[in-house]
Amino acid sequence: MPPPPAAAKWFQDGFHRFLRRFLRRHFHTIAIHAGASDFTRQIADKPLIVYGNHPSWWDPLIAQFLCRAAFPKRQFYAPIDAQALARYPVFRKLGFFGITLNSTSGAAEFLRTSSAIISAPHTSLWLTPEGRFADARDHEAPLMPGLAHLCWRMPGEGYALPLALEYVFWEERLPECLLKFGAPIERALYPEMDKQQWHHLLTERLRDTQRELAQAAIARRPEAFELMLSGRRGAGGFYDTLRRLRAWITGTEFHAEHGRKFNP
Repeated sequence: MPPPPAAAKWFQDGFHRFLRRFLRRHFHTIAIHAGASDFTRQIADKPLIVYGNHPSWWDPLIAQFLCRAAFPKRQFYAPIDAQALARYPVFRKLGFFGITLNSTSGAAEFLRTSSAIISAPHTSLWLTPEGRFADARDHEAPLMPGLAHLCWRMPGEGYALPLALEYVFWEERLPECLLKFGAPIERALYPEMDKQQWHHLLTERLRDTQRELAQAAIARRPEAFELMLSGRRGAGGFYDTLRRLRAWITGTEFHAEHGRKFNP
């Protein structure tokens, strides 16, 4: 089997320094539902596919950030439309690889490249199999068949890990990016399943994870999440300057947040 596409570590290290600053400017927090660390230990260095819903433009950047934060020893890989990659070839250095959409040859190339990636050590393949942008509460889009085919062909020790994403406004000016890993699907536990059965299981796990994250988002309980990145707080500008001045005059501690803090 050919090796996975090359990715430039020096370039990615610089990109992630920029990415953390960029995300801090645009989100109040990036937070993951508690217990995610248990999954990362369970999966260890086994073959890994992370597949999630696709609610926004931010998803590839969040996936890059999450891969570095949750799986720091793994190289991020994700497919991208070949025409888009031709326009922005720098994405190759970040682990993106081109696929030709809606063609038999493109599907075959996707399976070859993806199989090479998950068979190599210290890698992870990140997919959005809905194939379109969809609201986080919209569960109608069927998952594209390539994911089930990959899991059916995956090495016996591999895992598929569902990921739910939501972008919500709570008490702060900037939105919260909320994440939740679902229960990992261990390939070795399903040796006899065919591709259709894999498709059903993968869909069910992702939608269950989305529903659980939606319930946590509606409840607005920061203590149910673990903070991954803290961004800008408060209203900013003149309003926060007045609040700071008032706290100084009254001898009270200034808190930029309007709501409760997330778990560190």
